[in-house]
Amino acid sequence: MPRVESIPAGAREELILVVEDEAQVRRLSVEALRDLGYTVRHACDGREALEVLEQQPGIRLLFTDIVMPGMTGRELADQATATRPELRVLYTTGYTRNAVVHNGTLDPGVAFLQKPFTIEQLAAKVRERLDLPQVLAG
Repeated sequence: MPRVESIPAGAREELILVVEDEAQVRRLSVEALRDLGYTVRHACDGREALEVLEQQPGIRLLFTDIVMPGMTGRELADQATATRPELRVLYTTGYTRNAVVHNGTLDPGVAFLQKPFTIEQLAAKVRERLDLPQVLAG
């Protein structure tokens, strides 16, 4: 994938965890983020994601689907940030936004990216989350 100068790029030291139960969607998200310059780990569900987070303390951003079997993305983020409050979270889904959006308004401190998304949208939202001051990272 050729680099487009207007797309915000990442750096290899910026580690992102992608959590997505659909293998093809997970693969596409991982490839897109790697093409943008990020180092990426991935998991197929919340349980596996928590294990990866424990093994990889350098993960800065949790990019998680909301609707997953076993543990929702919101439950995963709540557990992950309970032990890692500095972890940034970006939610995505192609289904309902109700887990993080209520009456058309995002919960405070929540970042959301509706599927399907473009590489430009992904790049901008990830960069926005990673560049947040620590106090607002939630």
